Amino acid sequence: MKISDSDYIKLQKLGCQNLLAFALHIPKSYTDTTLLDTLEPSSQGAVAIEVERAEWILGKNILKVQAHMPQFHQPLELVIFNAKSFHKAIYVVGKSLYVWGKIEYKFGKYSMNQPKPLSTQGEIIAHFKSTAMRSIHIFALAKKLLTRSNLIEEGLPCEIAQLIAEIFCPTKAFMEVYQQANALPATHLNALKWTEIYAHLKYLAQKRRYFTSKYICTNDYRPFVDSLPFMLTSAQSETIQTIANDLKSPTAAKRLVMGDVGCGKTIVILSAVVMAYPHKSLLMAPTTILAQQLYAEAKKFLPDYITCKLITGSAESTRSKKSKDKGLFQQEEHFIIGTQALLYRELDGENLALVMTDEQHRFGTRQRHYLEKLTEDKTTQDTKKPHVLQFSATPIPRTMAMLNASLIDFSSIKDLPFKKDITTTIIHKENFPQLISHIRDEIAHNKQVVIVYPLVEESQHLEYLSLKEGGGFWQKHFDRVYITSGKDKDKEKILEEFREKGNILLATTLIEVGISLPKLSTIVIVAPERLGLATLHQLRGRVSRNGLKGYCFLYTHQEDSERLREFCEHLSGFDIAELDLKYRSSGDLLYGDRQSGVAFEFFDITTDTSILLEVKNYLSSQPSQHTNT
Repeated sequence: MKISDSDYIKLQKLGCQNLLAFALHIPKSYTDTTLLDTLEPSSQGAVAIEVERAEWILGKNILKVQAHMPQFHQPLELVIFNAKSFHKAIYVVGKSLYVWGKIEYKFGKYSMNQPKPLSTQGEIIAHFKSTAMRSIHIFALAKKLLTRSNLIEEGLPCEIAQLIAEIFCPTKAFMEVYQQANALPATHLNALKWTEIYAHLKYLAQKRRYFTSKYICTNDYRPFVDSLPFMLTSAQSETIQTIANDLKSPTAAKRLVMGDVGCGKTIVILSAVVMAYPHKSLLMAPTTILAQQLYAEAKKFLPDYITCKLITGSAESTRSKKSKDKGLFQQEEHFIIGTQALLYRELDGENLALVMTDEQHRFGTRQRHYLEKLTEDKTTQDTKKPHVLQFSATPIPRTMAMLNASLIDFSSIKDLPFKKDITTTIIHKENFPQLISHIRDEIAHNKQVVIVYPLVEESQHLEYLSLKEGGGFWQKHFDRVYITSGKDKDKEKILEEFREKGNILLATTLIEVGISLPKLSTIVIVAPERLGLATLHQLRGRVSRNGLKGYCFLYTHQEDSERLREFCEHLSGFDIAELDLKYRSSGDLLYGDRQSGVAFEFFDITTDTSILLEVKNYLSSQPSQHTNT
């Protein structure tokens, strides 16, 4: 609805930018000024009175008023404590007025302490807590603006609009339920949750910008999928088809594909490359070793007619190459895979249709957007952008992903090509001999072990050994032990050598993302209580990549931890996401702008998923309103 300038100024004083925000500014209490039908002891309500006598009790600032209730033919004593001079002007002998309060019956007479004089009767008055405006003025504004018809005009369903309107203009039935529980009825509280999350998603949808796609990609991916030496999971097939629909659209796609560790995202990436052909695709990965793995997979599975190129190197070294490289796509490569080195290369994006980032949470928003900006087409008035796909294995909570889905489309791959068989166990110092025995047995069966330390150097503030302190023990008792802190210049060479011929790798959390270790059966995480559940899940996901029996040991000095115990009971990244949400409020995990979570007043992201789904379904059924920019 169109809000007048004067009313909009009033809303701004209350910190409300629109009508839906005002609908969440609920009353703190209510006063029912409807006259009481019966006179029951301890009843609370309004009565009509005629003042017969008023007297001050000297020295106590107490005003006693003797009155008569004509409706009930009964006397009523009113007692005003800390009375002011204006009270005597209200309770003038012979005056008829309405008062509201709690009526007590004691010693054969009716009395009311601290009565509230009413200027009118017969309506339910809402009271608001605010320092910006008087409550009575907020109530008047609410009655004017928060009507059922106005709320429907704002997009709320009829039944939700009706419930919200009742909160601000309450009915008798509403008040009966409210007074029984001294709280909002459950139906009205759910309507507030519905409205709050609806307003949030509507705002995000308005922020999202839609651009014309540079190219409509229609190449058939099915021959490529049929040529693979394995069957895809149903979740992979469904996600690939969704992406195919995206890339056929004249609107540039912007989709996040989230899948648990080992779900087969690489094949989804390669399928998208096939769809984009004969146009070109670009993929940025967070580490050299991951880029090399993706490149190897691309060379192995992609059709011969799709040529690939790998670009790696530090930012410093690639800056010097920029002048020599006249454009990554000036040659005939159809698919370029690289690290952040891509940001320092001259991109000839003329025929570039698809930009992808793997492990997108490892990149900053600016880095991802910079890559997209480098490849957009501004040769016409209408800015055209490539299709954008982001991939992540970090278990983003499903509810948060759904919340942010108004800014970016979201797909999840829940099925795994191989069943994960990992036993997770909490161990302590006294269990160390059994751990050593287990490690020896795994190595004897040509399996590999990773031990993750919390720190590289010794710390006086941590009662665990560091990577450097623990290295000597493992090298003394085991052969082919490799060590990397993650900051070594040759860390990728160390990881590659370990993968080919190592027994034990001592590392930090650098192996959380990306690296494929097919013979890794055991991971030991030291001081797991210091890590988030998402990181623990990523680390554990390094084992049992190909259906191998896996083991994860959480080595802790804590006697008991409910959080770790619950972690041991779940293997699914989606379950871990819900646990993570339980133990710490989730931030804006898609964009990294909010670290402490979205501050909702009524909607609870951990328990109100059904309401969220209902709102999302409702929004999806409404006419789409794309904003082209």
